[in-house]
Amino acid sequence: MDKRGYFSGFGGCFIPEILTETFEELVRAYEAAKADPGFWQEYVEVMSTYSCRPTPLTFAENLTNHFGGARIYIKREDLNHTGAHKANNVMGQGLLVKRMGKTRVIAETGAGQHGVATATMAARMGFECTIYMGEEDVERQRPNVFWMERLGATVVPVRDGSRTLKDAINEAFRDWVSNMDTTHYVLGTACGPHPFPEMVTWFQSIIGIEARKQILEREGRLPLRAYACVGGGSNAMGLFSGFLDDPVELVGVEAGGRGLDSGLHAARLSSKDASIGVAQGYKTYFLQDHDGQMRDTHSISAGLDYVGVSPILAHLQTIGRARFEAATDAEVLDAVTLTMRKEGLIPALESSHAFAQAFKEAPTLSKDDIVIINQSGRGDKDIFTVADAFDDPAWKEFIKHKAEQYHA
Repeated sequence: MDKRGYFSGFGGCFIPEILTETFEELVRAYEAAKADPGFWQEYVEVMSTYSCRPTPLTFAENLTNHFGGARIYIKREDLNHTGAHKANNVMGQGLLVKRMGKTRVIAETGAGQHGVATATMAARMGFECTIYMGEEDVERQRPNVFWMERLGATVVPVRDGSRTLKDAINEAFRDWVSNMDTTHYVLGTACGPHPFPEMVTWFQSIIGIEARKQILEREGRLPLRAYACVGGGSNAMGLFSGFLDDPVELVGVEAGGRGLDSGLHAARLSSKDASIGVAQGYKTYFLQDHDGQMRDTHSISAGLDYVGVSPILAHLQTIGRARFEAATDAEVLDAVTLTMRKEGLIPALESSHAFAQAFKEAPTLSKDDIVIINQSGRGDKDIFTVADAFDDPAWKEFIKHKAEQYHA
């Protein structure tokens, strides 16, 4: 950090005065936890007994042979409890909530994985829980909404704006202002006001710490490149954290949607459509117009459909430490299909952006090179979107039959 909460001028804490003391309380709790080795030990213990840490690093032998280039390894965050890397952050923040003596948690969610993880944490730790989710995301991620509600959370559809992730974040902040004495906002990505970008990165760094150790044990050397999808940036910062001090190229892959020239995408660092601004409590690149109004975004994946990006990732691009690319919806669907058929793995649509970019580049690399792809989540949640994209007739018949049963 350049100074507290800033990274090459990105970041900060732009909040209403009413929230100042709440954020100071959170900063104190976070800094005390970070200085306490016992806290990290407790966190690792929880993640190793309640989730699936360390998650495996899988050698993708069939994909490696298919492309004939670099040796491809996959970091399996899909095997975390609740099916994604999101569990890492929410369990860490849950331990902080207990330290602060709060009784209620709120969260935003796009793809629903962060919402399910937060609801799971709340059930385990005994907190009241409310999840804000854009109405459009509620429709395309209905299975996750079902599980959140069964876990005891109240899911609030957000009907403002584009009815997606940025609008859910806005509603969560409004809730927090009204209930800050009892409530903690479990922000799900490495964005927002300080200390969230740094704190979420700290909890997610367990991904990179493990991956670095695992690849050295397996291959005796570091990878040439590490790939991760980028929405807000939590899984990317998690993987990248393990290799920041190493000669490893860090590649973040954003949502190219229907193409960077279409205006229907969510690429902030890999397109010319974003500009620096301040919104939702921090300074970074946003997809905004000349008046600072946020543009609508598009991605086949609900979790990457966000107007901003982590200030730490903006910093890494500024200093030339990370490279950012974009994968289109069509490329993502191709990557999902190939990964399923070659490896028997079903990556989430978000994660599949990283797969798509790695697949473009792997054939150009030497067989002695190594790359790691972060499979940040599993694709179960995407069954409606993927089935629609492939226009699967059997799926349509199933849905029609089920609808008829419900109607009867």
